[in-house]
Amino acid sequence: MTAERQVSGRRVVLVVAAMLIVLVIAGALTLAARRAEFHVLERDTDAQAVPTVAVIHPTADVADADLVLPSTMQAYIESPIYARTNGYLKKWYVDIGGRVATGTLLADLDTPEIDQELVQSKANRDQIAATLDLAKSTAERYAALRTTDAVSQQEVDQTKSQYTQAQANLAAATANVQRLEQLEAFKHVYAPFDGIVTKRNVDVGTLVNAGNGGAQQELFEVAQTDPMRVYVQVPEGAASAIHAGLAASLDLTQFPGERFSGQVVRTSGSIDPQTRTLQTEVDVPNRQGRLLPGGYAQVHLKVSGATTRLQVPVNALLFRAEGLRAAVVDDNHRVHLRALTIGRDFGTTLEVLQGLSATDWIVINPPDSLDDNQDVRVQSAPGRGGSRP
Repeated sequence: MTAERQVSGRRVVLVVAAMLIVLVIAGALTLAARRAEFHVLERDTDAQAVPTVAVIHPTADVADADLVLPSTMQAYIESPIYARTNGYLKKWYVDIGGRVATGTLLADLDTPEIDQELVQSKANRDQIAATLDLAKSTAERYAALRTTDAVSQQEVDQTKSQYTQAQANLAAATANVQRLEQLEAFKHVYAPFDGIVTKRNVDVGTLVNAGNGGAQQELFEVAQTDPMRVYVQVPEGAASAIHAGLAASLDLTQFPGERFSGQVVRTSGSIDPQTRTLQTEVDVPNRQGRLLPGGYAQVHLKVSGATTRLQVPVNALLFRAEGLRAAVVDDNHRVHLRALTIGRDFGTTLEVLQGLSATDWIVINPPDSLDDNQDVRVQSAPGRGGSRP
């Protein structure tokens, strides 16, 4: 019995040991499986944390020799016409659109106050002239009587002084008459140069004040439209190619397929620090009057040589507090945020002056959370040629 019990006890121990071994092995396998699942989950999480971006190259275009810029046409000379005397508009002779030559009578003013002042000043001058004649004869008479000691030297000096004073009074009265005559001459308003009347702001009976009393006191506006003056703002990158005598032409939507030739006559000689542009004046002949002041035109400047122009789509830009940026991906799939200098705006694309090269890969539709030196997963943009980095 004792031997059988010992055998039975050994069997129980072996069974229990075997079960423990099985449990340990099962636990180890479970832990290994869970660790593998954790590593897979960690790897998948890290992979999902790396954003996938589409990249393209900037578009490199060879620009032609024409630098095309928007502009507004202006009259070569445009002058507002004001009255130089007070009065009422008596009659006007030229309406808007009328062509005038230098000295053409535009209007007449009725100036009763100035007329009366002129009559009064002429009468006053005549009175002083009569007093001068009397003073002159008296001075001559006293000078003759002094030779016979009939009058004293003091009386002779007094009469001479009165005569001299009368001469000065006559000169002052004559100057006043001339002033009023010139002022009265301003009742006739003349055109200062050849041109076209573009505005008429008064009508018969309008009260007119002398001088520039504001826009409402402007009688007429005359413009010389041959040649036309056109100002354009040339980007700083092309400023070195602009000089006086450079050929230019205008394109207008109302004259499709037609060019109006002109040339650059002067530049401001300095770059505007606000817009980074060079102000340039182009003069265009307008003998037939087809070009109108205030009209919009595209100016073509014949700059020498062709240039390479980089363009990027507007959806490839990041607008950050520190300025405009583009996300460039290197060969290690790492992002670098580049500062850009933008040139012209073509609507869906922008010209890049500095910050990119034609071989750079830039991110399309970059997420706002994209940071510098961040790793990304790269794919080519749909419909774009070339292989991704």
